[in-house]
Amino acid sequence: MGQQKTLLESLLPERDVTQSPPGVDPGIWQQLVIPEDNKMTPERVALGKKLYFETRLSKDGTVACATCHDVSRGFTDQRPVSEGINGALGKRNAPTTMNAFLLQTMFLDGRAPSLEEQAKLPIVNPIEMAHANEGAALAAIADDPEYQRMFSFAYGRAPNYDDLGRAIAAFERTFVFLDAPFDRYLAGSPEAISEEAKRGWNLFNGKGRCMSCHQMNPSIPIGSDNRFHNIGVAARKQNFEELARRALDALAQEGGMKAVDRLAIETDLSELGRFMVTKDRADIGAFKTMQLRNIALTGPYMHDGSMETLWDVMDHYNKGGEPNPFLDGGIEPLALSEDEIDAVVEFMFTLSDTRFAEQNQRAFTQQRKLAAAKRPFRDTAMAERRVLPFEERVMGGTR
Repeated sequence: MGQQKTLLESLLPERDVTQSPPGVDPGIWQQLVIPEDNKMTPERVALGKKLYFETRLSKDGTVACATCHDVSRGFTDQRPVSEGINGALGKRNAPTTMNAFLLQTMFLDGRAPSLEEQAKLPIVNPIEMAHANEGAALAAIADDPEYQRMFSFAYGRAPNYDDLGRAIAAFERTFVFLDAPFDRYLAGSPEAISEEAKRGWNLFNGKGRCMSCHQMNPSIPIGSDNRFHNIGVAARKQNFEELARRALDALAQEGGMKAVDRLAIETDLSELGRFMVTKDRADIGAFKTMQLRNIALTGPYMHDGSMETLWDVMDHYNKGGEPNPFLDGGIEPLALSEDEIDAVVEFMFTLSDTRFAEQNQRAFTQQRKLAAAKRPFRDTAMAERRVLPFEERVMGGTR
């Protein structure tokens, strides 16, 4: 963890944490990002930092928040799915904690409403950090004099589990990475990105229809609509109807957020996505639109980490996802050419913060090499498919 801490200090220079950070609208910061019961203070951030790297928060003392949200790996673990104690594998890819404070819900299915609530669940998840309960987790640190002092300075009381979650959330709200070449281009520096990336940006907004879900809203500038969509990733390997029936049975026996958390990480019910939270059929197979900021650093991609490169991601969308009864209505073949796909990918690499310039270039080189060797999700025939005249007559008109 020492190397991560050193890297973090170089990435996040000291600043006044009580004020909105650069790149974030002050009104959004104060009204939407910071909860009334967890105002930002240096003491809370310091406590959260210590807890973020604390391996005692796992049952066997080997896993911390920073294990799956590694500073040196784009604040992820760069694995398809995360590894918990004793090498146990979960079912989900670890999202980055960079800029997570701008997401309206946490986890890929949105099962936690805030960073505070998100921080508390992995610690007591049987696969991730595996403490038997909140009391056992707190007991691992509560007698430590340094923690007693830091909790008192931060929250004016003895260590408790809710404040533990609040402190980690306060620290994670310092993970602001919103200064990318693309931002400089928008601010009036045309030389900040290549002509190919500019072409990709135009395709992103036009033919590619990426902006339908990945809006680059100036107020919430992370490239996510904060909503949930079935884009067909899980449909490659699951019978959704059968899974939904099993999920409802399981949740009837064991309700509550901890049950959803356990089933999402441990079982194949994970593929149901948002449905596990809402039990609404419209949410079957739907997962949160992930942010595009620093996307080059956070692969592999999708909720199950099944796509190695951004070319794989574009191939998936280009062919219109995987057909299934719950596929989002906006997912249709795009008919992007190979050159157009390359341009959109190059644009996405301009979304990495300038502090990661070297890592970004390495990722581009590595992904391009992988994409040249294999494109398992490419289906050019489906991507370029058009409705034929006889189909138009059968369907009563053009699609």
